[in-house]
Amino acid sequence: MQIKRFIFIVLFSLYAQWAWATLPIQYWQTASGARVYFVENHDLPILDISVEFAAGSGMDSANQSGRASLVQHMLSLGAGGLTEDQIATALADVGAQLKNHFDRDRAGIALRTLSSERERKQALDILARIIQHPEFPQEVVLREKARIIASIKESSTKPDYIGDRELMKMLYGDHPYGFNEMGEIEPLNRLQRADLLTFYRSYYVAKNAVIAIMGDITRLEATALAESLTGNLPADGAKTGIAPVSIPAAGIKRIPHPATQSHIQLAYPGLRRSDPDYFPLLVGNHILGGGGFVSRLMEEIRQKRGLAYSVYSFFSPYQEQGPFQIGLQTKKEQSEEALALTHKVLKDFVAQGPTEDELTAAKQNIIGGFPLRIDSNSKILGFLSVIGFYRLPLTYLTDYLEAVEAVTTEQIRQAFQRRIQPDGMVTVIVGAIE
Repeated sequence: MQIKRFIFIVLFSLYAQWAWATLPIQYWQTASGARVYFVENHDLPILDISVEFAAGSGMDSANQSGRASLVQHMLSLGAGGLTEDQIATALADVGAQLKNHFDRDRAGIALRTLSSERERKQALDILARIIQHPEFPQEVVLREKARIIASIKESSTKPDYIGDRELMKMLYGDHPYGFNEMGEIEPLNRLQRADLLTFYRSYYVAKNAVIAIMGDITRLEATALAESLTGNLPADGAKTGIAPVSIPAAGIKRIPHPATQSHIQLAYPGLRRSDPDYFPLLVGNHILGGGGFVSRLMEEIRQKRGLAYSVYSFFSPYQEQGPFQIGLQTKKEQSEEALALTHKVLKDFVAQGPTEDELTAAKQNIIGGFPLRIDSNSKILGFLSVIGFYRLPLTYLTDYLEAVEAVTTEQIRQAFQRRIQPDGMVTVIVGAIE
């Protein structure tokens, strides 16, 4: 045990030094107020850039559900005098790729391009048009609304979609985090092009922008790049604060469905990204249900009793309390037994916390796997975006490893007792026995 402990400490120290030595994050603000996070790396002739805004579904209202998602989706479908086909052709011509990101807090777009001058210049010109001059063509708005509505109708027959939508309604009620990110059919039907323009002009502003840059350019080039992407955005816009989350009334909703298995989901308001309990909950959840086959839920529900093929738990931290969720699928006739056992495992974990052996194994797993989470430019770009959007320390990647190593069993037990009330969970069973 002592030898394993020594090896673990050595590996941890090496990983921490490596992360800090190779990822010096530079930070500044553009003239218009956008925040920029940059890591210079010339190992590959590739440049990754993302621009994100506080324009996620948390900025929606009940009567315009889906507006934020539709705006973000429409950015690259006509901008700066170019049609969607011309945009796609120009990017393909230089081998560049666009990727969208959207959740309850954030909306943005990422670009990967070669760093050579011609390719980079053409790709960045397209990105600048998309961010600063989207056109929301009327015919494309109508087409995409119809496509999204058709997708919602199709998804509404699937047990996972049904369960997730009902779970979020029970968990958050009228809070914006409870809205379906894609939207609801009736509000989407009512949305007009003018509604999209209003949202864009209110939330896609420089003070809401976080630019992450990773790759083969210099600081001087990165500075000019950031200015070119946000210089034509309005400096200020609508307020982007999210209302605090209320604790929901506990309850179980059983929904009949012809699926061969019952889909069970449980949830409770979890934690904010800036929560002081973040790391005890992160490590604790790895032990409870986030660590795959070595987790307690998997051991008790699958390995010992064969009630489910897979069972998992996770936290989704946001600006306000994102959901803590547990999910599994089981035979319909076993659904009540599986739910009761899931609840018991959670209740025991919250009451007693993990063992020292479980904690050591979890730390080894999390720290040992950490280099794989930052082994590519695109993964590092994702971390830069999170660090920037939630205003985390520039030393976050190093702090992450140190914080994981510092977690104790007692901290985990106390954190779960503060944050999670097993008897207060909301639960949805889709495919319940009628």
